[in-house]
Amino acid sequence: QVQLVESGGGLVQPGGSLRLSCAHSGTILSINTMGWYRQSPGKERELVASIIFSSGRTTYPDSVKGRFTISRDNANRLYLQVNSLKPEDTAVYYCNAVEYSGWSSWGQGTQVTVSS
Repeated sequence: QVQLVESGGGLVQPGGSLRLSCAHSGTILSINTMGWYRQSPGKERELVASIIFSSGRTTYPDSVKGRFTISRDNANRLYLQVNSLKPEDTAVYYCNAVEYSGWSSWGQGTQVTVSS
């Protein structure tokens, strides 16, 4: 099971930016895909970015395309750069890892609040 710890959330004004970080314990041999999800009160958790760990191929829903960028480094960190933030981006953001075994792991989440 991959251990995941998110950081980087906070309060930001509309139009601002943040970089979320997820420290993980997986490797390129164990992780198939990683992603960032978000959940706001009363709504279902939704995928906002995903990356195929080996190839680096990324996908985004239309709601964040062009504003969010997922990336990873070789030091066990996954990132989500979020730009041009809107109040509707306010949510708890979660890091997820899916291993080749099929096991899915989640972090504890980091709060992002977009407000003036």
